[in-house]
Amino acid sequence: KRKKENIMRPLEESEVAQVFEKLFKFIGKNLRNVLDTDGGGDDFNDGEGESFCFRLHKNRVYYVRDRVVKRATNISRDNLVTLGQNVGKFTHSGKFRLTIGALDLLAAHAKHKMWVKPTSEMSFLYGNHLLKSGLGRVTENTPTNQGVVILSMSDVPLGFGVCAKSTQDCRKADPSA
Repeated sequence: KRKKENIMRPLEESEVAQVFEKLFKFIGKNLRNVLDTDGGGDDFNDGEGESFCFRLHKNRVYYVRDRVVKRATNISRDNLVTLGQNVGKFTHSGKFRLTIGALDLLAAHAKHKMWVKPTSEMSFLYGNHLLKSGLGRVTENTPTNQGVVILSMSDVPLGFGVCAKSTQDCRKADPSA
Protein backbone atom coordinates (compact mmCIF):
# COMPACT_ATOMS: atom_id res chain seq x y z
CA LYS A 1 0.00 0.00 0.00
CA ARG A 2 1.09 3.54 -0.71
CA LYS A 3 1.23 6.02 2.11
CA LYS A 4 -0.76 9.21 1.58
CA GLU A 5 2.21 11.47 2.32
CA ASN A 6 4.29 9.91 -0.49
CA ILE A 7 1.87 11.10 -3.18
CA MET A 8 2.28 14.56 -4.70
CA ARG A 9 -1.10 16.24 -4.38
CA PRO A 10 -2.73 19.67 -4.18
CA LEU A 11 -2.86 21.24 -0.72
CA GLU A 12 -6.00 20.84 1.39
CA GLU A 13 -7.80 23.99 2.57
CA SER A 14 -6.28 23.94 6.06
CA GLU A 15 -2.80 23.49 4.55
CA VAL A 16 -3.36 26.31 2.05
CA ALA A 17 -4.42 28.60 4.90
CA GLN A 18 -1.21 27.87 6.83
CA VAL A 19 1.04 28.37 3.79
CA PHE A 20 -0.67 31.62 2.76
CA GLU A 21 -0.62 32.93 6.33
CA LYS A 22 3.14 32.41 6.55
CA LEU A 23 3.78 33.89 3.09
CA PHE A 24 1.51 36.86 3.87
CA LYS A 25 3.74 37.72 6.82
CA PHE A 26 6.60 38.38 4.38
CA ILE A 27 4.87 39.31 1.14
CA GLY A 28 1.68 41.05 2.25
CA LYS A 29 -0.81 41.96 -0.46
CA ASN A 30 1.68 40.87 -3.13
CA LEU A 31 0.60 37.29 -2.36
CA ARG A 32 -1.84 37.29 -5.27
CA ASN A 33 1.07 38.06 -7.65
CA VAL A 34 2.81 34.88 -6.54
CA LEU A 35 0.13 32.62 -7.99
CA ASP A 36 -1.13 34.74 -10.89
CA THR A 37 1.31 35.43 -13.65
CA ASP A 38 4.80 36.55 -12.81
CA GLY A 39 6.02 33.78 -10.50
CA GLY A 40 9.08 34.20 -8.32
CA GLY A 41 11.21 36.36 -10.56
CA ASP A 42 13.31 36.14 -13.71
CA ASP A 43 14.35 32.54 -13.04
CA PHE A 44 10.76 31.37 -13.18
CA ASN A 45 9.21 33.54 -15.88
CA ASP A 46 10.11 33.39 -19.54
CA GLY A 47 7.87 36.28 -20.57
CA GLU A 48 4.61 34.36 -20.81
CA GLY A 49 1.65 34.95 -18.54
CA GLU A 50 1.76 31.77 -16.51
CA SER A 51 0.09 30.60 -13.36
CA PHE A 52 1.72 28.75 -10.50
CA CYS A 53 0.43 26.43 -7.80
CA PHE A 54 1.55 24.75 -4.60
CA ARG A 55 1.84 20.97 -4.30
CA LEU A 56 2.51 18.77 -1.26
CA HIS A 57 4.87 15.78 -1.42
CA LYS A 58 6.25 13.99 1.66
CA ASN A 59 5.24 16.88 3.97
CA ARG A 60 7.13 19.37 1.78
CA VAL A 61 5.43 22.17 -0.15
CA TYR A 62 6.58 22.89 -3.70
CA TYR A 63 5.96 25.95 -5.87
CA VAL A 64 5.34 24.74 -9.43
CA ARG A 65 4.20 26.07 -12.82
CA ASP A 66 0.79 24.71 -13.79
CA ARG A 67 2.05 23.52 -17.16
CA VAL A 68 4.84 21.53 -15.47
CA VAL A 69 2.28 19.88 -13.18
CA LYS A 70 0.24 18.86 -16.22
CA ARG A 71 3.31 17.38 -17.93
CA ALA A 72 4.32 15.53 -14.77
CA THR A 73 1.14 13.44 -14.92
CA ASN A 74 3.05 11.21 -17.38
CA ILE A 75 5.40 10.18 -14.56
CA SER A 76 4.15 7.58 -12.11
CA ARG A 77 3.71 8.90 -8.59
CA ASP A 78 6.06 6.28 -7.18
CA ASN A 79 8.88 7.45 -9.46
CA LEU A 80 8.35 11.18 -8.87
CA VAL A 81 11.00 12.46 -6.48
CA THR A 82 10.40 16.22 -6.55
CA LEU A 83 8.76 18.82 -8.73
CA GLY A 84 9.25 22.58 -8.64
CA GLN A 85 10.83 24.73 -5.95
CA ASN A 86 10.71 23.61 -2.32
CA VAL A 87 9.32 26.54 -0.28
CA GLY A 88 8.59 24.90 3.04
CA LYS A 89 7.51 21.89 5.01
CA PHE A 90 4.92 20.75 7.50
CA THR A 91 6.36 19.63 10.82
CA HIS A 92 5.25 16.51 12.66
CA SER A 93 2.95 18.68 14.77
CA GLY A 94 1.29 20.02 11.59
CA LYS A 95 2.76 23.54 11.57
CA PHE A 96 4.15 25.05 8.37
CA ARG A 97 7.75 26.33 8.24
CA LEU A 98 9.35 28.21 5.38
CA THR A 99 12.69 26.85 4.20
CA ILE A 100 15.57 28.68 2.56
CA GLY A 101 14.24 27.46 -0.79
CA ALA A 102 11.55 30.14 -0.51
CA LEU A 103 14.13 32.93 -0.41
CA ASP A 104 14.00 33.78 -4.13
CA LEU A 105 10.21 33.86 -4.03
CA LEU A 106 10.17 36.06 -0.91
CA ALA A 107 12.88 38.41 -2.18
CA ALA A 108 11.03 39.04 -5.44
CA HIS A 109 7.80 40.05 -3.68
CA ALA A 110 8.86 41.16 -0.20
CA LYS A 111 7.09 44.08 1.39
CA HIS A 112 9.80 44.89 3.94
CA LYS A 113 13.53 44.51 3.39
CA MET A 114 16.75 45.12 5.32
CA TRP A 115 20.15 45.64 3.73
CA VAL A 116 23.21 44.42 5.62
CA LYS A 117 26.64 46.05 5.52
CA PRO A 118 29.43 43.84 4.12
CA THR A 119 31.09 43.67 7.54
CA SER A 120 28.00 42.00 9.06
CA GLU A 121 27.10 39.64 6.21
CA MET A 122 29.16 36.67 7.40
CA SER A 123 28.00 37.11 10.98
CA PHE A 124 24.38 36.92 9.80
CA LEU A 125 25.08 33.93 7.56
CA TYR A 126 26.61 32.07 10.51
CA GLY A 127 23.34 32.49 12.40
CA ASN A 128 23.88 35.57 14.54
CA HIS A 129 21.33 38.34 15.00
CA LEU A 130 21.74 41.60 13.15
CA LEU A 131 22.79 44.60 15.19
CA LYS A 132 21.94 48.18 14.31
CA SER A 133 25.59 48.78 13.45
CA GLY A 134 25.33 46.10 10.74
CA LEU A 135 22.27 47.54 9.01
CA GLY A 136 22.84 49.56 5.85
CA ARG A 137 19.23 50.42 5.02
CA VAL A 138 15.76 49.44 6.19
CA THR A 139 12.46 49.74 4.35
CA GLU A 140 10.43 52.67 5.70
CA ASN A 141 7.59 51.94 8.15
CA THR A 142 8.60 48.37 8.96
CA PRO A 143 6.58 47.40 12.06
CA THR A 144 7.79 45.26 14.96
CA ASN A 145 7.48 41.47 14.52
CA GLN A 146 7.07 41.81 10.76
CA GLY A 147 8.64 39.35 8.33
CA VAL A 148 11.60 40.85 6.46
CA VAL A 149 13.98 39.70 3.75
CA ILE A 150 17.67 40.31 4.46
CA LEU A 151 19.73 41.52 1.49
CA SER A 152 23.37 42.40 0.98
CA MET A 153 24.15 45.97 -0.07
CA SER A 154 24.38 44.68 -3.66
CA ASP A 155 20.77 43.35 -3.45
CA VAL A 156 21.68 39.67 -3.15
CA PRO A 157 19.14 37.88 -0.91
CA LEU A 158 20.85 36.37 2.15
CA GLY A 159 17.93 35.18 4.27
CA PHE A 160 14.70 36.10 5.95
CA GLY A 161 13.49 36.59 9.48
CA VAL A 162 11.37 38.64 11.85
CA CYS A 163 12.14 42.26 12.64
CA ALA A 164 12.51 42.72 16.41
CA LYS A 165 12.23 46.51 16.26
CA SER A 166 10.34 48.90 14.01
CA THR A 167 12.13 51.32 11.69
CA GLN A 168 11.56 54.21 14.13
CA ASP A 169 12.87 52.17 17.08
CA CYS A 170 15.99 51.24 15.10
CA ARG A 171 16.80 54.90 14.50
CA LYS A 172 16.63 55.68 18.22
CA ALA A 173 18.42 52.50 19.36
CA ASP A 174 22.00 52.12 20.53
CA PRO A 175 24.34 50.93 17.70
CA SER A 176 25.04 47.68 19.57
CA ALA A 177 21.31 46.94 20.05
